[in-house]
Parts: sequence; C-alpha cells; structure tokens
Amino acid sequence: MKSALLHRYFSARKGGFAHLTSAAIVALLFGLSAGAPAVRGQDAPPGPLHAKPGTQPEPMPPAEQLKHAIRVRVNQVTTPVIVSDSSGEMVLDLKEPNFKVYDNGTEQKIDHFDVGGDPLSIVLVMEASSHIAPMFPTMKRAGIIFTETVMAQTSEAAVISYDSTVDLRAKFTTDNDAVRDVIEHLPIGVDESLLYDAMARGIGMLSERPAVRRRVMLVVGEAQDSGSEARLGEVLRQAQLANVTIYSIGLSTAMADLRGKPEHINENPDLLALAIWLVKTGKNALTTNSLAVASKATGGLHMNPIRDRSIEKGMDAIGGELHAQYTISYRPSGEDPEGYHEIKVEVDRKNVTVRARPGYYIAPTE
Repeated sequence: MKSALLHRYFSARKGGFAHLTSAAIVALLFGLSAGAPAVRGQDAPPGPLHAKPGTQPEPMPPAEQLKHAIRVRVNQVTTPVIVSDSSGEMVLDLKEPNFKVYDNGTEQKIDHFDVGGDPLSIVLVMEASSHIAPMFPTMKRAGIIFTETVMAQTSEAAVISYDSTVDLRAKFTTDNDAVRDVIEHLPIGVDESLLYDAMARGIGMLSERPAVRRRVMLVVGEAQDSGSEARLGEVLRQAQLANVTIYSIGLSTAMADLRGKPEHINENPDLLALAIWLVKTGKNALTTNSLAVASKATGGLHMNPIRDRSIEKGMDAIGGELHAQYTISYRPSGEDPEGYHEIKVEVDRKNVTVRARPGYYIAPTE
C-alpha cells in the first residue's frame, strides 16, 4: 500500500501535480506519513465545548488585553511561502537552500524549514448573524470539507461564531467528527456582526498555542463589522506578531453590498499598502475589502465566492494550500527597532511567483 502511494506521489511530482486536485494532494501527502502518530496539543480537550442553553457567552478579552498578551520582543518570525509557476500551479520541489529571506533588507539565517508537514492549530471563525441566513445551510455543509481537507490528520481546531456576541463553540480539539458536529449545529443569531472582536478572540487563542505549530485563522463571513471594540489595524498587528496567518472566505449578499458601500476609500485600493497603513496606525478603514486586506497582511489567501456553493470550493483550495505550503522561520538578527519590518522571500527559480507575509510592526514602547 505504501509503495503504491510512493509511486503515485513521485509520479505526481514528476508531472508537476497539475492533474491532481488539492484534496488529492493532501491525501498523497498524508498517505505517505500513514502510521505516524497524530500530533496533539498537550492541553487540547477531547472534544468541543457546547454552549448551554440560557448561559451567557464567555466574554472576549478587551483589545488592550490582547495587546499585552503578545510579547513585544520578536523572538521568532514565521512566514508561510507559496511558490507558483507561470500557469499558477504550486511548485513543490524546492529545498531550503533555494530560499533566501530578508528582514528590512538584511538577509536572515533560516532556523526552520518545512513543506506542509508542521502540525496546524486552526481557529475557524464563522459569522452567524441573520444577514447571512440564506447562506447558512451551505456554510454548515462546508464543515465536512473543513474537517477532511483543512484539518486533515495532524491539525487541531477551535470554532468561534459571532453576531452581536462572540461565542466560543469548540475549544481546541483533534476530534474531526466533534468539530463537524459543532459546525452543523451552529445557531443563527441577530442582526449584528462583531467581526473584528471575533478575529481578536481567535488570535488571542492562537497566540497561546505551542510555537512548533503553524497558527492559522480561517474566517467565513461578510467583510463587514458593526460595533467591535477591537480595530482592524490592531487585529492585524497582533496577528503578525503572533505569527498567525489569516485565510478568509468572503460572503456576499444583497444586504452586505448595500451596507458596505465605502465613503472615503477607492473601490480598488492597493491591498498591500492599505494593510501596511492599518498595521502602522492600528485604525479601521472604511472598505468592503477588510477580509482580503487581513489575508494580504498575513500571507494568507482570500476567496470571494460568487455564489454560496463556491464556499466549499474555496475551503477545499485553502486546505490544499495549507498542507503543501513552505514554512520558513528565522530569529531577527540584532535588536528589534520600532516600526515596520518588511519581509522579503526570494527563490533561485526563474519564472515563478512567491507569496509570503509582507512584514510585521513593532509599536513604540509607552
């Protein structure tokens, strides 16, 4: 059985994986490591935490508490790296010597290099406001894609939902069936969306996971926020410092389009420039692209389904990328000067595109 998988794997590599779906790539990658024990968090509970009827949701830590929960000193910087060829296919045959990483223009020593194998800690953040009620059934059905393709075999996941409150639906667990059950039974909420507070909650949870795990947040919802205490710039700043990569699937409804018309920003802004500005200032921006900006700021991927049935395709694509991407870590040399640090990753391969997180920001000490 294993020899057959090896034959398929190397045949696929020789052919550039072009004929395989993301789910098939995941199956091959994990099939080769079958028999290896699943990596589990030391304090991960055996199953999800179900909210009891009539109980108040656990309060979210204020934005100021989130700031102080993450150390200002940057001891290690981790960035996911996606390398694509001219046809858009992922390049999967590169080795550590093929990469160079720069921090503010200074080449760094790579401390850790991996291709899709490091275990994942994932926080799934799902909107549950009444705005997305028509799309809610499809969102729930995507739970099977999340557990099979995104979580796969070596991941732990937690689930958060948000409307007028931010609710922890499942603590970190490696039980795929339990996570799927939580997703399938999410209740619909009211007509508010505390998106940024939910993202802040997820980053706070991920910042406490072991550094050996890749930290990922997947947000499924409209790119609209109504009344969060946390600001988008603060959320992105803390995500960068905690080495959290934000993936997103932006839902679009008629009501969202009407509510989200920006008043003071271009319809097609430079997402990278906007992300850097938000991180530096810690502010919000009037834009319908907040989830796309969040993904851009952290090296993740934003999917924008035209129809709700594309949610499953978007989640499948994200899962395939997570389990085949390169991961590079380094310890910034010298002191950590205040201000924005630009990260640049290069490979010695022609005619390829490299995607990585653009940088991180160290705020002045008060």
